[in-house]
Amino acid sequence: MTAPSDGLSAAILGFCPDQDETAFVAALKAGDERSCETLVRQHAGPMLAVARRLLRCEQDAADAVQEAFLMAFRSIHAFAGQSKISTWLHRIVVNACLMKLRAERSRPVTSIEPLLPTFDQTGHHSRPVSAWHLPPSESAEAAELRAAVRQRINELPESYRTVILLRDIEELDTQEVAERLGISEGAVKVRLHRARQALRTLLDPMLQAERRPAGLAR
Repeated sequence: MTAPSDGLSAAILGFCPDQDETAFVAALKAGDERSCETLVRQHAGPMLAVARRLLRCEQDAADAVQEAFLMAFRSIHAFAGQSKISTWLHRIVVNACLMKLRAERSRPVTSIEPLLPTFDQTGHHSRPVSAWHLPPSESAEAAELRAAVRQRINELPESYRTVILLRDIEELDTQEVAERLGISEGAVKVRLHRARQALRTLLDPMLQAERRPAGLAR
């Protein structure tokens, strides 16, 4: 690989994510080996976290990250610097994960209907809907709730699971989700609404149990 100039090397050696990325990207485009190692070292962890959220299998997540880095190095010359490199890598690893999910479409499709709310003849909920009292965000209970939410999301049918992960967890906007999945923005909104309703159904027993007095808990 071609080594960058002395000034460029110095910039890379002292590079950190908060500094100007221009020199770092220039070194990557020049094929600087140390820069490539820095990119992997700084971003492999966050990218693996994204892949783990989207894919159910640890090996699939690791493979998706490896594929994402290969795609990134192949396309680095097309990186125009209009976003942070971390944002660019996030898009790439999400795409790598979606490619894996598309390859698994032969799985049996489960219906979301049993998880959706039902209504009586007057238009009211057939089952009582109670307000949730969520724990403080920094508490141990909140950490347990976040883990439970992740677990319950994984119980959703795949097309709904993917939408709620991209929109609510990865925080892509509706247009981005539609583009990634090849569906309309209206379809994204419908799937997201239904996924959130189903997720509430899955979480409700746990949160209702936490509200009962200790002597009544089962």
